[in-house]
This record gives sequence, C-alpha cells and structure tokens, in this order.
Amino acid sequence: MNILGISGSLRQASFNTVLLHAAQELAPAGMHIVIHHLHDLPLFNQDVEEQGDPAAVIAFKEAIDNADGLLFACPEYNGGITGVLKNAVDWASRAGKSRKVAPLTGKTICIVGASPGITGTVRAQDQLRQVLRRAGARSEPQGDVLVFQAHTKIIDGRLTDERTREALGRHLEGFAERLSATANHL
Repeated sequence: MNILGISGSLRQASFNTVLLHAAQELAPAGMHIVIHHLHDLPLFNQDVEEQGDPAAVIAFKEAIDNADGLLFACPEYNGGITGVLKNAVDWASRAGKSRKVAPLTGKTICIVGASPGITGTVRAQDQLRQVLRRAGARSEPQGDVLVFQAHTKIIDGRLTDERTREALGRHLEGFAERLSATANHL
C-alpha cells in the first residue's frame, strides 16, 4: 500500500511535516508512506497550464497517480487551509493537456493536522475535505487527528507525546482498512 504524504506547510521545522514523519514510523504493516514536498509548485495559472504543466506539476501529478491513497498533514492559518495546500489541490484537480482525468479523481484521502492552537486544525481540515470532495477525491469520514498545542507534543523535530502517537497509529490503521475495502470494491 503506497501512500503519498503531503504537508501543507513549507516551513523547515513544520509541525505538520513532523507529523508525516511520525506517520512513516507508525504506519501499519504493508503501508509505505513517501513524503512529497510542495516547495517547487508554481502558483496555479491556467495560462501556464495551457502551455503544458511545468516539471514540478508533472512530478506531483505522477506521484499522486502512483499512490494508493493520500495522507494530508494540514496546518491551519487564519482559520483555514494554507495557500500552498490549496494551490497543490488546484493543480491536482486539473487533468491538464496530457491526461484525460485529474489525479485527485477517485483518490482516497486521509487528513491529519497539528497546530499550536487549542483547537488543532479542525477548521482547516473541514475546509480541506470540502475542497478535496469538490475535486473528486474520496474523503469519507474517518475521525480526526487534531494535534493541538503541537509545540508541547513535538520536541526537537519528533512527535514525542505517546497518546498522540497512539491516536495517529490507530488513524493510519483505519485508513489502511478503508483503502483495502475500496480496493476490494473496484
């Protein structure tokens, strides 16, 4: 089971990227998580798209194509999703010139998120689910992993809070079960 991890933060010491690294450690047997960074994605521009997707966009879309599911680590900025994450969804929601179907179409997704705030990333996760459903991804409810006060649970670039690690592990097991059930129905 190949999972593509996508962090909605470009920050080097991002809590959400740390959450993806923890997910790699805690993934159930048979699940392999590869993190794809969004640093090189240009801002979506239909004029650019009409000339052909830039190399970074092609690589991103191919990474999505090659994944059985997507794991988004969603920060919350000003009560919503980050611009970098929305931009990535915008590119992946488009087929472009060289394909018939957009990469997000029919893809099963899982969302987690970490924030220093007391509500975690609940608003951003809801917003991201809505945007991903609109783009054609499968975002069945699975429960939330809302890592609140992340600065107390992520120390020196590592998720150290044991309860949060256990919750993330259970969440990933549920995701694996959903992916297996989806594969059996296809």
